[in-house]
Amino acid sequence: MAERTPASTSHSRNKHTNRLAAEHSPYLLQHAHNPVDWFAWGEEAFAEARKRDVPIFLSKLWKPLILSSNTSVQQVDREERPDVDKVYMTYVQALYGGGGWPLSVFLSPDLKPLMGGTYFPPEDKYGRPGFKTILRKVKDAWDKKRDMLAQSGAFAIEQLSEALSASASSNKLPDELPQNALRLCAEQLSKSYDSRFGGFGSAPKFPRPVEIQMMLYHSKKLEDTGKSGEASEGQKMVLFTLQCMAKGGIHDHVGGGFHRYSVDERWHVPHFEKMLYDQGQLANVYLDAFSLTKDVFYSYICRDILDYLRRDMIGPGGEIFSAEDADSAETEGATRKKEGAFYVEDILGEHAILFKEHYYLKPTGNCDLSRMSDPHNEFKGKNVLIELNDSSASASKLGMPLEKYLNILGECRRKLFDVRSKRPRPHLDDKVIVSWNGLVISSFARASKILKSEAESAIFNFPVVGSDRNEFCEKWPASVLHGDSFCSKSVEANERKEYTEVAESAASFIRRHLYDEQTHRLQHSFRNGPSKAPGFLDDYAFLISGLLDLYEFGSGTKWLVWAIELQNTQDELFLDREGGGYFNTTGEDPSVLLRVKEDHDGAEPSGNSVSVINLVRLASIVAGSKSDYYRQNAEHSLAVFETRLKDMAMAVPLMCCAADMLSVPSRKHVVLVGHKSSVDFENMLAAAHASYDLNKTVIHIDPADTEEMDFWEEHNSNNASMARNNFSADKVVALVCQNFSCSPPVTDPISLENLLLEKPSSTA
Repeated sequence: MAERTPASTSHSRNKHTNRLAAEHSPYLLQHAHNPVDWFAWGEEAFAEARKRDVPIFLSKLWKPLILSSNTSVQQVDREERPDVDKVYMTYVQALYGGGGWPLSVFLSPDLKPLMGGTYFPPEDKYGRPGFKTILRKVKDAWDKKRDMLAQSGAFAIEQLSEALSASASSNKLPDELPQNALRLCAEQLSKSYDSRFGGFGSAPKFPRPVEIQMMLYHSKKLEDTGKSGEASEGQKMVLFTLQCMAKGGIHDHVGGGFHRYSVDERWHVPHFEKMLYDQGQLANVYLDAFSLTKDVFYSYICRDILDYLRRDMIGPGGEIFSAEDADSAETEGATRKKEGAFYVEDILGEHAILFKEHYYLKPTGNCDLSRMSDPHNEFKGKNVLIELNDSSASASKLGMPLEKYLNILGECRRKLFDVRSKRPRPHLDDKVIVSWNGLVISSFARASKILKSEAESAIFNFPVVGSDRNEFCEKWPASVLHGDSFCSKSVEANERKEYTEVAESAASFIRRHLYDEQTHRLQHSFRNGPSKAPGFLDDYAFLISGLLDLYEFGSGTKWLVWAIELQNTQDELFLDREGGGYFNTTGEDPSVLLRVKEDHDGAEPSGNSVSVINLVRLASIVAGSKSDYYRQNAEHSLAVFETRLKDMAMAVPLMCCAADMLSVPSRKHVVLVGHKSSVDFENMLAAAHASYDLNKTVIHIDPADTEEMDFWEEHNSNNASMARNNFSADKVVALVCQNFSCSPPVTDPISLENLLLEKPSSTA
């Protein structure tokens, strides 16, 4: 359980306090002691601007420099209000052909954009206007050219609204487009592949898991159609990329998890911030790689991520926090924070030489592998752990068994972790964001069964807890583990079961605190109570996806019931029933000027891509008119993005997968029937998920459970009949169904795994 100093106390020695001190957002609280009279985004600020008849300066990630009484100033936390951020970031991108953070925009009192940009330096420099100059120019234009400015802003919003809320010209995509888009996306990504250091594109390098998901999916499709050579090429790119990321400094070798991005092409020197949405997605792609290869290298990295989250990012109610900051003080009491200071300590264990050679540690610092690694000499004399040598070769060179070599490395990492635990920690952003929790619910649920395919002889070293949980908890006191809940479970509870418990606890927290049982609506985030912001499309879509995984990987039908309930609400609030697709907001807040149909799969997947996949999955779970309704909505939604899929497939990799999934003539169904409390059931469920196949639905039914049977009688009576007809009191029975027929029943995991490995054309 994570436990840190509250953000609101971090500047307690500063006497000045502004109105942001009353906010809940950790980001806004960091600015509560700026000598600026900031407003949070809201009607109070809008009314003040109207009253004084002045423009509004809207800032995100702004370090305030100088502001004038001629401007009303507002801060917005883009994670708490992504809808506001989307409007004005889109404006800046359209105006200048690019954008980024910090975001700085001047608005009229009626919230139309007047001008904007990213970072403005304090003074004019290198031909760029400084912030003081910008302020003077805005004031001058507001005084002398107000009507022109207002018209320009209104026109910009009108044009953006038209461009970003397009309607479909038909009810479905052309038949050939899904396969063509998938192929085109793979080709475009392959051209940007870095064969030396892995990844797609150049520095700075972001993981972008949606690209890896698409490449793995495309490789599986090629393999299933007999194109094993092409499939192997794509898979090699992905696996090499995952290896390079795991060995690079973007991966926290000591504490687990991944940092936001690498500043260089070698994945070496990272921006040290850790984001929850990265952890959830990366855990899933490493799981997928393990499913395909059965190489425990990938399962180890997945465990590394999930164990980091369990140790450092879970709150007392099961909620999962948003991020760890990039900045930390090097020593207790230090006033100046330094990016990465927490992670680059130069303290080694007893096997110093071995460890130094393995992680390329040098007395002068090791951030010299690329000219992009440290252009400002911030890391001079510092080391960021990176693995440049193969462990097997290094062990062999030392005449040492590989297992012993890895054990030594693990023990050294443990000692570094011990030192790190006594140092000031990075600021914890303890907001709970529904969409990001949905991504992580998915990864924990999937890991609970997929990791059962690991060889029994597999051994994991620190920071992975592995099955040696007792020893870990004895070694590390509650103060190190940020609370005792991590070690409070019974000795008998195995780790994979705990993964399920983490997923269920996070989902339960959202239901208790961020869901209205009467209106069936979500709130977007939680910190000291629910935020004012309503749930957005991503919150619904990502949570539904996580709930579907919770069910398919072994949890009860109550999660399916809630997923269906949420899908109904999502359709009511966000679906464009005439034009197709989902808007990102409800349209109920007049201060949000754009309703966008987002399609870009970037650091996070788009809500529309995830929604289409959810609809495909739901259509395969229920039957009859409801199944048809889900499929029709999926088809109509994809039709909105036809041009994008044709021309810029690389920008929408997950949507390419979604389109192909929808086009599959007959999705594979695995139906398990039996008592769920048995070990046999757990083993059969693990077998059902042992092979990588995203075009597969797993249904599990206990005919003795009345509530379960009632659910299936209502939503898919065929499944209820199948359960009744195949029930055996002392066995778990599995059937694999496709193309309107089912295989003969099997009752052992090996037979089920073999059945699922058969090529689609030969499946009964």
